Amino acid sequence: MKSERLDMTQHRRYSGLKVGALAVPTVAALILTGCSASTGSSSSSGGSQEFSLSFATSNTMESPFQVLAENYMKSHPNVKITFNPQPNDSYDQTLRTQLQAGNASDVVVTSPGSGTGRSILPLAQAGFLEPLDDAAKKLVPEGSTSTFGSDGKVYGQATEITISALVSNETAAAAAGGFPADFSSLQQQCKALESSGKSLFALAGAAPPNTGLMAMSLAASRVYAEDPKWNDKRAAKETTFAGSDGWKSALEAVNTLKDAGCFQKGAAGGGFDAITKGLASGTSVSGFIPAPSWKQLQSAAGGSQFAVRPLPAEQGSGKSYLFASANYAFSINAASKNKDAAKAFLDWAAQPEQTKAFAEIDGALPVSGLDTYDFDGGAYKNVGALIKDGKYGPLPNIQWPNSAVYDALATGVQGIITGQKSPDQVLQAMDAAWGQ
Repeated sequence: MKSERLDMTQHRRYSGLKVGALAVPTVAALILTGCSASTGSSSSSGGSQEFSLSFATSNTMESPFQVLAENYMKSHPNVKITFNPQPNDSYDQTLRTQLQAGNASDVVVTSPGSGTGRSILPLAQAGFLEPLDDAAKKLVPEGSTSTFGSDGKVYGQATEITISALVSNETAAAAAGGFPADFSSLQQQCKALESSGKSLFALAGAAPPNTGLMAMSLAASRVYAEDPKWNDKRAAKETTFAGSDGWKSALEAVNTLKDAGCFQKGAAGGGFDAITKGLASGTSVSGFIPAPSWKQLQSAAGGSQFAVRPLPAEQGSGKSYLFASANYAFSINAASKNKDAAKAFLDWAAQPEQTKAFAEIDGALPVSGLDTYDFDGGAYKNVGALIKDGKYGPLPNIQWPNSAVYDALATGVQGIITGQKSPDQVLQAMDAAWGQ
């Protein structure tokens, strides 16, 4: 999500901070942007081995990728891993630039499909990624093979299943009378919260990853619940964004939310810190952010409980729908001089106990075993029925042909919020980008 993930915001140590701990990248993180060259060369088994690891970060805390790698070093004392975190909003461009220059990290975090700058398919087609072994193939979620590679090869190792929906401060929701059950009551609650100086949603309007994720969330019940194969039809030129009533409804809903006062004041200029501070303090009830964020928000909020929720659908439609997919993966730089050490790490990370540990570290769902996962009582209790009923699919942009389509959506929604663009203009721009 970029979604996605924005990047997955991470649950880690807070350096004594509470609400302010969840912030945009620091100067130190920015300095690290240019420091991701491969390190040394790995020696034979038993000797010292080293490699470097790049990942995106949206805050000042360690990422689950780093924590997993630190655990690997603890159990493998002969291994040294150099961490090269990058600010999420520049990660895609930085990654491609470094891969082209030949100084990218040995292991890089990528995304399945072709919809973003960090996506596996275009990077593999450009020759930047190393084919992976059977351990990685076994972790590809059912139905997602084509987004991890081609011709029987995979170039990314899935790490977890990420739900992209709403993360809600349940304590704040209860104080507001409960979370709205449908889109109509949602608008009424927005107006009530606005009158008390609060908001139902916290939005990083100045951050395209967040505006794009909001728009896709609005399209979940309006487009993909009705037709989960809509992307296939778009690829076959059987439909267009501009010709889709569902997509038009989704973008018109952005104006509906704005007019109902659903966003915090100054949302158009808000950054990621507007979301984290708003949700942690309870001045905003929920946000369009990846589900794993619930965990560190709960740690930072000083007693508030957090949970994951689907965005309410239209009343009586019965079309509640989620996006749940393996949004992130480990990939190996094809130009790495430390491939043996990198592959050993990935093989270790593919072990069931490590995939389970990674999901628990990040507050996500495990990359396998969702059919037997216990949703009751946890942060995912509100989405368990949808998952078990199969009412979910991958983030749409994972299957889009290039990152320009998502960029047109994300920046276009910014224009809708500021009144500079209409939904029709944004949809037309997405159709134009599809052909690029």
